[in-house]
Amino acid sequence: MARGMTEDLNAISTDIYEDAIHSDNGEMVDLLAHTRDPVAIHGAGNVTVFGLSNKFDTDFPSALTGKVAPEEYNETIQRVNSVLKKTLPVNVKWLFCGCLCCCCTLGCSLWPVVCLSKRTRRALEKLLDWENSHLYTKLGIKWSLSKQRCDNSAMIEYVLLIEFVPRLQIHRPD
Repeated sequence: MARGMTEDLNAISTDIYEDAIHSDNGEMVDLLAHTRDPVAIHGAGNVTVFGLSNKFDTDFPSALTGKVAPEEYNETIQRVNSVLKKTLPVNVKWLFCGCLCCCCTLGCSLWPVVCLSKRTRRALEKLLDWENSHLYTKLGIKWSLSKQRCDNSAMIEYVLLIEFVPRLQIHRPD
């Protein structure tokens, strides 16, 4: 009886070790820790206000093939671009007015642009949260708005970051 129980325990432990891999220094690493690199969608517009471009690229990234339908991707990008189309022209007008009056107001005339830019970012984050909760979480994907440094300069830009969330295996014992 004890021998059968030991064989069962050994079978369980080998199943667990089959789902783990060895790192370079010999430590066991769980496969859930290894996910694909996120996909960054950069701004494709001709106007950028405080790092936020007036539209994002609508080309379907090849890294999303098999994860998301191109139609769903295009609808999400169109929703994001429509939010930017509504809000960024107002931001540009306030930026222009703020720059004209900057010397007289000691820079205080730029505060409305900063607040409007923050409001635009929050609207985009709210839209992406809605998209995640209604569609993309089920597919194992998470969209977010993220700051990234531009490749060829010290400037910061906002990009849409698509992260692959590892699916937890609920049928396995703890």
